Amino acid sequence: MRNEMQIQFSALSQNESFARVTVAAFIAQLDPTMDELTEIKTVVSEAVTNAIIHGYEQNPAGIVYISAVIEDGKVDLVIKDTGVGIADIDEARQPLFTTKPEMERSGMGFTIMENFTDHLEIQSHPGTGTTIRLIKYLTKNKALCN
Repeated sequence: MRNEMQIQFSALSQNESFARVTVAAFIAQLDPTMDELTEIKTVVSEAVTNAIIHGYEQNPAGIVYISAVIEDGKVDLVIKDTGVGIADIDEARQPLFTTKPEMERSGMGFTIMENFTDHLEIQSHPGTGTTIRLIKYLTKNKALCN
């Protein structure tokens, strides 16, 4: 059975925890392991933080959009902003690369997202924003999905 949710919220750093908890509550119906739940919460945090800090450069007028679909043990997340976009996605995906060293950013966001999900897709163009799609198959349902 397919189930879907969508939320949008202001690009404020305090809304990152709201996004993480909301997505976790939504996927809880799939009975994920604690590790899976932690990994999903972490990738949501990374993607939302990137949208707020990099996409909107902490512009509270910006909006972050999240959609989540769960179906047959698969979690399909899309986190989107309409901010500044990424000039060079390949460079941005490199571990330790950051455009905000003054903010002590680690540059590990995309690496973490890639390691904690089964699929990471990034679409971005300067001036139009960034869309990140993350897919994760939950352990108890992996055999059904492959």
